[in-house]
Order: sequence, then structure tokens, then C-alpha cells
Amino acid sequence: MRDLITEHIDIWTGAQTPKKTGGRGRGRKAGDQSLYGIKKLRELILDLAVRGRLVKQDSRDESASELLKRIAAEKARLIKAGEIKKQKKLPEIKEEEKNFELPHGWENCRFGTLVNSIMSGGTPSKRNPEYWNGDIPWASVKDLGWAKYLKKTQDHITQKGLKVGSKLAAINDVIICTRMGLGKVAIAKVEVAINQDLKAVKLTSLLDVDYFLIFFATLKITGTGTTVAGIRQNELLNYVFFLPSLVEQHRIVAKVDELMSLCDQLEQQQTNSNATHQTLLATLLTSLTNAPDHAAFTESWQRIANHFDTLFTTEQSIDQLKQTILQFAVMGKLVSQDPNDEPASVLLEKIAKEKARLIKEGKIKKQKKLPEIGEDEKPFSLPVGWEHARLQVIIDVRDGTHDSPKDAVGSITYPLVTSKNFKDGKINFNEARRISAEDHFNIIKRSLVSRHDILFSMIGGNLGNQVMVNDDRPFSIKNVALFKYYDKELTQPFFIKKFLEHLALNLQSKAAGGAQPFVSLTFLRKVVIAVPPIAEQHRIVAKVDELMTLCDTLKTRLHKAQTTQVQLADTIVEQAVAQVKP
Repeated sequence: MRDLITEHIDIWTGAQTPKKTGGRGRGRKAGDQSLYGIKKLRELILDLAVRGRLVKQDSRDESASELLKRIAAEKARLIKAGEIKKQKKLPEIKEEEKNFELPHGWENCRFGTLVNSIMSGGTPSKRNPEYWNGDIPWASVKDLGWAKYLKKTQDHITQKGLKVGSKLAAINDVIICTRMGLGKVAIAKVEVAINQDLKAVKLTSLLDVDYFLIFFATLKITGTGTTVAGIRQNELLNYVFFLPSLVEQHRIVAKVDELMSLCDQLEQQQTNSNATHQTLLATLLTSLTNAPDHAAFTESWQRIANHFDTLFTTEQSIDQLKQTILQFAVMGKLVSQDPNDEPASVLLEKIAKEKARLIKEGKIKKQKKLPEIGEDEKPFSLPVGWEHARLQVIIDVRDGTHDSPKDAVGSITYPLVTSKNFKDGKINFNEARRISAEDHFNIIKRSLVSRHDILFSMIGGNLGNQVMVNDDRPFSIKNVALFKYYDKELTQPFFIKKFLEHLALNLQSKAAGGAQPFVSLTFLRKVVIAVPPIAEQHRIVAKVDELMTLCDTLKTRLHKAQTTQVQLADTIVEQAVAQVKP
């Protein structure tokens, strides 16, 4: 088995997938599943362990059939002594339940054969304070995490609570979750009361509890139920268990511990490698950000471009590159400046004249005077020909209705779009509510949406999520910011979109962890934007699109490579199980 690990280290460490939460496995931390190959290796070790393929059998060992006789004798003695109750007879194991040929000396048995007693818990009434905040640990599913032992709980109950609503598990009982976290397991190392989603199991003393945990980790437990999936007690007790001799159980546990330790080392090495890679990438991207001019930027960019295949090897790194590209775009470092371009100062004067005309004609309202831009609001030095401005100076920042018009039906209705209807950079009109014509025309008096306008989410977990309107159908908006142009000839819509994407990244970063992040129209109107000449805006958009296409190509190649690595890991696992015979 060690050879199987060492000969394919590149596969085990190279097969990586995006991180997720959940999952289960001996030796892994919750949420750390990006190292798919090592995850599969751990599963293979456990699978081979319970099939008797991990260590050699010894003909001198007591057979499992003899062990089962001793287990039955122990159980009879405990029943006679009144220490446990007599159990219902378990059904015979059918041939179709025997998944494979067991090694010599092993036996199939029902899990209930190995159980001396099993007990369900309960929950004292939450309404009675006399039952809670006592000195008795009370466990629910949330207390069964990834630790082998259950030593403490988040909640405690009183003696009264124990008498009326729960049961007390003893030290060394195995606590198994049968719903609301199906399959979680731990060994109690304190006397602990349990709730109704848990079972406290006393195993026979003639079973190595660590071997039981190894076996339990290989079970594919699937529950039933419409609301919450769960398994009944008799289903748990009827699982078929592959039982080796007690001394072989000990050998298997020792070998699993040895190999899991090796997996831990591989995992740590890969984690360190990923961290080093991330630090290197961050350093190189920072050198780009700090480039004093376009020439220095081009030189730093070339260093990165020469090593694309080794630097951008994860989706996270490619997303980082995309964010950096947007940052360069709004800082004026992505394309060279042209002295022949009309400067942004002249452009701003033209925008101001156009705005004055629109106000005079009553097409837009006169706006409040915006504060002067302070030096502390200028995060970087501007390229030649650029100017700082408040966002409201170059684009009209409005929002949709804050009212809640009623749903309408019939042939003459209109979509009411909110940020919930933004999906993959587009508006999902099919999921939008429909409102009456009267409500629609009232709303568009203040927020008429046109092609290339930008809608921007102002609140919640999707803060900064946005779409550029590419549809001429009429619709209304609610609780989203609306960015409209005074004149599209004077403001490149797609440059504004790039700026707002960069703004959204900053807002999301600052809002991370907040209870309900929110930005106001006043905030958005005061946002400081570095304005390039209009000709340069077009060049920036073209360059950003070119580089984003490159990033998407990298992601596609990466996904294909990751898929191949994952398939290789799966294939090696399948072949290892199939080729090793009892």
C-alpha cells in the first residue's frame, strides 16, 4: 500500500478541486476537500482495510467465527446479570448482502451482533428554564464535528431536564447521528446527555472501537424522509459488518494510522506548496500594481506572461488575475497613453455642458453640489491626460422604486426586476414578478431603463452584483441602483462597467462578514473615479476584453487538466480495489 501511495504522489497531490464544505473522512478537516486525490487515497485506505486487503492474515489468529461465539457468550452473561436487555433476533444475512468474498478467517455479521445496548436521547422543553444551563453536557448534531472524541458540548441541562427529556450516555459509548447530520460519529469521553437525533451505542468489549470507526467511515448511509433524511434504529442494527479476528483488528488500526499519517504529510506538503505559490503570485501581481508607469508595467507583465502555465494553476489564481486586470484598467496601467488624445479635463467640460442642457430641458433634475475631492480620496497618481471626478459627475446615479407594487396578471403586465433576477451577468426575466401597466409607468417616471444602462445591487449578500442591460423590452426596477449616461458619446458604457466591477470587488471585500452590507445612492454618487480620455476608454475596454478571454481560456484548460487528474485518481482507486484479491 505504501508503494501505491509513493508511486502515484503526483496524482494524489495533483488531483485538486475547488474547496467545498461538508464531507466525511478519517484524518481530514471539515471544508478542506480541495486535495481531491488525497481524499480519494484516504477512502481507498479505509476501503482496503475493511476488505481485509491492508494487512496480511495470520493463520494463528483466532477466527472471527470463534470471536462471534465469545461475543454471544459475553452478551448472554450480561443479560443474565441484568446489565443489558435481551435483544430481538436479527435476520439472517442473505447472499445478495455479501458484497465480496471475505478473507480467510473473517465473518459477515449484523452490526447489532456487536452491540450490547443502544439508546436514543431527547430534548427537554426549551420553554422551561429549569431544564437548561445546568452542569450536565447535552449533545446534539452540532457537537459531532470531526474530532474522534466527544469531550464537550455547546449546551448543558439540569438534573430535572435529564429526568424529563433526555438520556445519559456513558463514557466510551459510541455516539452515532441517525438524522440531521446523518452518519456523524464520536466516542464519548464524558458522561453526556443526547438529543433525539443521536444514538448512544455500547459495543461489545471484544471489538476494537477504532476498527469500528474505520468500518463506519466506509458505510454509504442513505436515509429516508421527506423533510429530514434519517435511518431507524433497526436499519442501523441490520447493517452488515465485515468482522476480522480481534488481533487483526488491532493490526488494521495500526496500519491505517500509519498510512493516514503519511496522507497528512502529503496534504501538509501540498498545502505549504499552495501557500508558497499564492505568496509568489501575490508578490508578482503587487509588482504590477506598483509599477510607476506603463513601461514598467509592461516589463513586469512580461515576467508573468512568460510563466503563465506555472503561475496560474488554480481557479483562485485566475480569478486573482482577473481582479488585478480590472485594477490596472481603472489605474491607467493597462494601455499606453496617447498625447494626441483629447484630455479628460476637456471631456468633463463637455459632460457638464450636456448635463446643463438636460436639466434646462427638464429631462433630469438639478443635482446637489458634490463635495470637492480630498487628497486622501486619491489612491494613486493619475496618468497624463486623466482626471479625478465624482461618479455622479460623469454618469447619472439613480435607483428604482422602494414601493411594493402588487403582482398583476393578464396580457398587459411588465416585469419588476430586482437584484434577485441578476444571473450570470444577465437579467432572468422569467423569474421576475409582473406588475400592472399603471405601476410600471409610475416607476419609470424616475427610473426609465435603456439599453447599456447598468443595474447594481446595493444590499445583501449579492452587494455589487450587476448587469448591463442588453434588452430593449420595457421593465421596471426595484431596490437597485441605476447608472444612466448623460451622453454615450462622452462616456464609454463598457468602461463604466469595468470600473463598477472593480468597485464591486472592493465593496464585497469590505462587506465580508457584515450582517447585512449596504451602500446608499449618496455613497455611490460620491465615489471617486479616475477618468481617462474617451479614446483611451475604448482602448482599455478592448484590452480588458482580450485579457479576460485569455483568463477564460486558462480556466478551460485548467478545468480539463483537473478533470484528467481526478479521473486518474479514481481509476487508480478502482484498479487497486479490483486487483487485490483475498
